[in-house]
Amino acid sequence: MSKTIMITGGSKGLGRALALGFAKQRHRIAVCARGERELKAVQKEIEAIGAEVIALQADVSRIHEIEKFVSVVEDKFGSVDVLINNASVFGPGPKQLLDYDHEQFLQVLKVNCMNPFLVTKRVLPGMIANRSGSIINLTSEAGHTGFAEWGAYGVSKFAVEGLTQTWADEVADYSIRINMVDPGEMDTDMHDRAVPDCDYQLAKPEERLDVFFYLASDESRNRNGERFEADGFLREAPLNE
Repeated sequence: MSKTIMITGGSKGLGRALALGFAKQRHRIAVCARGERELKAVQKEIEAIGAEVIALQADVSRIHEIEKFVSVVEDKFGSVDVLINNASVFGPGPKQLLDYDHEQFLQVLKVNCMNPFLVTKRVLPGMIANRSGSIINLTSEAGHTGFAEWGAYGVSKFAVEGLTQTWADEVADYSIRINMVDPGEMDTDMHDRAVPDCDYQLAKPEERLDVFFYLASDESRNRNGERFEADGFLREAPLNE
C-alpha cells in the first residue's frame, strides 16, 4: 500500500538515497532541504521514476518553515504516514569541545536536536488522530559512544537518542512507533568533513536503506523505542521474518 513518506534533509547523501528508494516503491514522497538547486534535481529524479512528490526548500530548525512544509504536504497528500528526521549538520569539522565557539556549538544543537523535536511535534497530531505512524530519527555511533573531536555533533546525537526513547514511551498507546537508526559510516559530504583523511572504503548510502524500508512497513508495527544499525541489518532482522 502506498504511503506518504516525509524526509527532511533529502537533497543529497542518505536523504536523497531514501527519497529515491521509497519512490521506486511507488510511495508518495515529501522532501525538504535548504539547498534549492540540489532539491530540484532530486524532485526531477523522483518524477522520472513516476512517483508523486512534493519538494520544498525549508530549514527545519525554523518553526514557520516547518509549518509551511507540513501544511502543504497534508493539504496534498493527507496525513504523514512515515517521518524520517534525516536533516543534520556536523559543524566546523573535527574539533575538540574546548576549542568550540559557543555560537557554533549552539547552531549544531539547534539543527540536529530541534529538527527531530519540531518536525515530530508538528506531524504527531495527525498520526495520533489516525492511531498510526512511524517516525525514524537518525543517530550515530558518536551518539552512543563519545569520540574526541566529534564535538557538538556527537553531543547532539546523544540528545536525539534520549529524545527518541522518551517520545516513543509517550506515544506507544496510540499505536505510533518512534525508532532510531545508526546508518554507519558512508561516502557522504558529512563524512568527508568528519573524517577528512579517511583512507578506507565506505558504503554507499544506497546500501543502507533496508532498515528504513522495514521501519516504514507494517512489519515493524511492534518495534518501538529501539536503536537499529543499518550495517548488518539484514543479518540481524531479515525483512522476510
